Amino acid sequence: MKKLLLISVALSLVFVWGCSKKVKTEPETVVVKEQKVDEVLTPMQRYEQDYAQLPTSHSVSKGECLWWIAEYQQIYNDPFMWPLIYKANRDQIKNPDLIYPGQTFSVPRDFSMDEVKDGRKMAGAPWQALEPGAEAVIPAQMRANLGYSF
Repeated sequence: MKKLLLISVALSLVFVWGCSKKVKTEPETVVVKEQKVDEVLTPMQRYEQDYAQLPTSHSVSKGECLWWIAEYQQIYNDPFMWPLIYKANRDQIKNPDLIYPGQTFSVPRDFSMDEVKDGRKMAGAPWQALEPGAEAVIPAQMRANLGYSF
């Protein structure tokens, strides 16, 4: 009876620890901002400040692809925007399906709506959704033009 109990406990532990999905997440970054107390910012100005502090480059880790990189919240928070990274780094990327650990790619932050639409179309977004979603990390003016809140 004790053997049966020990075996069932061992199997349940293996199941709990062995079957969980191993998900690679981007490293958490903490940004500390200094702001004057008497300075009051509009939501758009606050968004512009946060947008200006986002990374402009990304170093590839093992297992990453352009789709995942573009999906990171600190990059674009939209996987369909990976062609923007590809087009900005064509000198390093011969095939967008093949990127290698250690490569450092620039992340464009200044782009037009036409570039976003072309990139999303290239990435296979449905024709009804060529504009980035409200959760995408895009320049403040573009966000305002699309009617998204800050």
